[in-house]
Amino acid sequence: MRSPLVSIGAFVLPVALTLSAAASVALLVNRSGSGCPGPSRPHLPGAQVLSMSTVGRPGGPGGVAPGWPVTGVPAFCDVTIVLTHPPLGDRVRIELWLPRTTWNGRFQATGGGAFAAGEFERSLVPAVRQGYAAASTDAGVPTTPDTPPTWALHRDRTVNEGLLANFAYRSVHDMSRIGKQVIAGFYGRPPAYSYFTGCSTGGRQGLVEAQRYPGDFDGILAAAPAISWNRLTLAQLWPQVVMNEAGVYPTACEFAAFNRAAIAACDGGDGRIDGVIGRPDTCRFDPGRLVGTKVRCHGRTIRISPAVADIVRRIWSGPTTRTGGHQWYGLLPGASFGWLAATTKPLFGARHGVPFPVAADWTRYFLRQRPDFDLSTIGYAEFERLFAESRARYSAVIGSDDPDLSAFRAAGGKMITWHGLADQAVFPQGTVDYRRHVEAAMGGTQATDRFYRVFLAPGVSHCSGGAGPVPTDPLAALVNWVERGHAPDTLPAATSGAHRPRISRDLYRYPRIGYAGPA
Repeated sequence: MRSPLVSIGAFVLPVALTLSAAASVALLVNRSGSGCPGPSRPHLPGAQVLSMSTVGRPGGPGGVAPGWPVTGVPAFCDVTIVLTHPPLGDRVRIELWLPRTTWNGRFQATGGGAFAAGEFERSLVPAVRQGYAAASTDAGVPTTPDTPPTWALHRDRTVNEGLLANFAYRSVHDMSRIGKQVIAGFYGRPPAYSYFTGCSTGGRQGLVEAQRYPGDFDGILAAAPAISWNRLTLAQLWPQVVMNEAGVYPTACEFAAFNRAAIAACDGGDGRIDGVIGRPDTCRFDPGRLVGTKVRCHGRTIRISPAVADIVRRIWSGPTTRTGGHQWYGLLPGASFGWLAATTKPLFGARHGVPFPVAADWTRYFLRQRPDFDLSTIGYAEFERLFAESRARYSAVIGSDDPDLSAFRAAGGKMITWHGLADQAVFPQGTVDYRRHVEAAMGGTQATDRFYRVFLAPGVSHCSGGAGPVPTDPLAALVNWVERGHAPDTLPAATSGAHRPRISRDLYRYPRIGYAGPA
């Protein structure tokens, strides 16, 4: 659930083509530019192509999209397709970038973030740069990762089940089928191999493909997957609920003090002293140890209270029922509190919580069905009801955590997941939980490793960044596995940042956690 600024735009149909007409009339528009041939119109059972355009894009900087400074992009043909699923009346935009002369023979479909089904330029640029024919889709819900899912509700405030199905599972499958047809028509042959790549929402989309449509892709890279979505999104709201219930909203300085203390206490648990908690699942630092200590915060001194220590303890423990029953996971020690436990102090008024947008939007639009609902009113009792409702209503649609991958295995598919252990938005314990369920369903660790491998990255934040080494090219490892049969035992990773030395290490594959080589 990344929060980058992404411009995905919206494809606008001709004014004369009304939405009702669009449901019954197929309009095909082929505009060829700069030597780009117009591919033949694709066919998609259950859907109807409304429009199709082809525009030539020159390579290099300035030839891709306004405001997107890139280098090393080859000349490509930009194919945009708009389709609908009668009688839903939706408008799904799929964009394909097809290298003119540098195609490597492969197809790469890409995923999205938060409530955005695709990231378009942000993911298409690196794919085309590497020679892939690449695709992205908005699933008919043209939301950016920074705007609310206003598409979620009809005028009568009932949930738009059709658009939810697009976002949850249908549109990546459509993108796969459309993409392969267009590629075959454009190049005169189908792609030799097809891949899906994504992180967060994109990681969830990749796992959905393996679960629901096992023949779509030869290889799937599903990083930090937002699986168990209908439980995860409520768990992301938990830190705010804890603060609401206590009536206490700590500063960022106080939260940071607990992470510094946890790192100081637990660094070295993996045999390395490197400023990173290598095994946060085994870190037993007690937040109560900070009670009474002082923290400097923007020129003033704050003394850590028992109430603040208890809030941190509950956030790390994750959501529970009022009787102490486990519901889902919480932040691991070392992961930033800044996304899920954010607070703010207005110039006039008391400090209050700032809920994580994805968690807030899921609760407001899909559970309470009131975009203006005040989340500060949610305490433990209401949270427990909302959690149960989210599980009951949405598991089948967007749970995305079916462990039966037998069809994907039978199709010869290969999948890699990596997840940062300092992820501040999507809890890595959810990935471990899913992997364990897959092992139980698929015959154990060794049997699962033959087609699905997981790598956990200490100190790495959501999808990238953090103090630990981040996987440098997991897609290359996946391609090597799919096309040459070389299953990765380790994943190359490296730290980044201009003000610290670069450290390169190889991540072990799960169930081992940590780095290969000497400490």
